[in-house]
Amino acid sequence: MVRLSKYLSMCGVTSRRGAEVLIAQKRVTLNDIAVEKVGILVDETSDIVKVDGTTVTPVTEKVYIVLNKPRYVMTTLHDPFKRRTVCYYLRNLKNRVYPIGRLDFDTEGALLLCNDGDLTFRLSHPKYQVEKIYEAIVDGRFSRKDSMVIRGGVRLEDGAMGRAQVDILGYGRKVTHLKLTLTEGRKREVKQLCKSVGHPVKKLRRVAFAGITVKDLPTGAWRHLNKVEISRLKSLVGL
Repeated sequence: MVRLSKYLSMCGVTSRRGAEVLIAQKRVTLNDIAVEKVGILVDETSDIVKVDGTTVTPVTEKVYIVLNKPRYVMTTLHDPFKRRTVCYYLRNLKNRVYPIGRLDFDTEGALLLCNDGDLTFRLSHPKYQVEKIYEAIVDGRFSRKDSMVIRGGVRLEDGAMGRAQVDILGYGRKVTHLKLTLTEGRKREVKQLCKSVGHPVKKLRRVAFAGITVKDLPTGAWRHLNKVEISRLKSLVGL
């Protein structure tokens, strides 16, 4: 018997501390019953633990990959509404991996996945200020003043302050092409920031996460991270 938080860490879903967050969000079940307490014990030989509806099991080999996520794909391993998930693109991968953070259904680009719970937790946590770079097509003619507002900070839907470094890459017919660099990545943050200055996002793509890009990787394709990339990621968050 082991504590649920340790079991989730053994499965590579998150760290022991991160388990508290998943449980609070009601994303964990034990034998199909929602878990409410972190300290609950798990019998590894008979109990079935699920996260977001997907059964999790202890890791035997750590795997780290980057996927060039297409638009209109769920960043989950299971979707109750039967929408396509990232699992469709990972069906030839023998090891189960878990998304590090989320990309919106209609957002494409760099998505890291692994079964290293400690790394997943730290790369997802605002404390570690992990850099995420996006390119967006927004409605209207975006100005330098708009950039300064977003850089200074905008109040988000959850009450937190969101901010980003914004570079104007070019103008099109009634649209502007932007590059946004963030270090927190709250839910729908880029869309909220752009909308706050009157320029709703029409198309969004993440081009880099923690320095890992999808350059030369076709949409829907994935690759294993190399040893140098894995080492750099761990060093970035103090592992």
